[in-house]
Amino acid sequence: MTYQLECSIKDNKIRLREMEDFNLLQTIECGQCFRWNREVNGSYTIQAFTKAINVSQENNEIVITNSSLSEFEEIWIKYFDIQRDYGEIKKILAENDPIMGKAISFGEGIRLLNQDEWETLVSFLISQNSNIPRIKGTIKSLCENFGDSFTALGNQMFFTFPTPLEIASCDDSQMDVCKLGYRKSYISETAKAIANDHGKRLYNLKNENYEAALKYLIELPGVGPKVANCTMLFSMEKYESFPIDVWVKRVMGRLYGLDEKDLKGIEQFAAEKFGKYGGFAQQYLFYYIRENKLI
Repeated sequence: MTYQLECSIKDNKIRLREMEDFNLLQTIECGQCFRWNREVNGSYTIQAFTKAINVSQENNEIVITNSSLSEFEEIWIKYFDIQRDYGEIKKILAENDPIMGKAISFGEGIRLLNQDEWETLVSFLISQNSNIPRIKGTIKSLCENFGDSFTALGNQMFFTFPTPLEIASCDDSQMDVCKLGYRKSYISETAKAIANDHGKRLYNLKNENYEAALKYLIELPGVGPKVANCTMLFSMEKYESFPIDVWVKRVMGRLYGLDEKDLKGIEQFAAEKFGKYGGFAQQYLFYYIRENKLI
């Protein structure tokens, strides 16, 4: 994977020229992140790690507005997984697998984002039995009510994602404003559990193996295998993770001929077939079936 970097200090822009295997729309709208808005000009305003940036793409050029070179190197290179060779991953996954080949061709520019562990965990707790507009709205409400405000991008108002302690300190009546429903107690109790050690164990999970991280996560209130695997995949670099939801069950059933009700069978099949690239495979398949509505 190659790109040419141009940093424009005057207007606080980073330009990445000749970017390969990166489609901004596919990456942002494939269901792995939720704090973004698509602007009328087709660019995306994105919030992550207490920062707010605007990102646009024209052909193979990516422009990041409101980032210094040091911030780009410290945050956004990893966030967008810029230095990974996705061409090689796609080649390996598609070899002798025409189904995967079609899925990759459809979502060829998807990249896996590296997000904050706590925000990702709460986001996917909220995502259960919901849709993207509702998830985005709920997370926005959570941030506006319990996060800290800051301005960026032409004096626009933004809010940080509330910390475990900030949420743990709230009582039920305070959280009612976010309309979390049954998820409220899960988020509140999980926040308390993580705040107990100031998030040390959660933020160290990327240094532990998959099994240890999974065990810790599914013991948290409301966290099942799907939420745990999404958290590990999108924030902990555990790329063997293969989150299974209704879309993935159906793609594995419709296209690979597996029993949609046999979750263990699907997990085993994915582990054997995709191995350490399970998370990449999952995203290509998920995006392919969801966007084509093959369900």
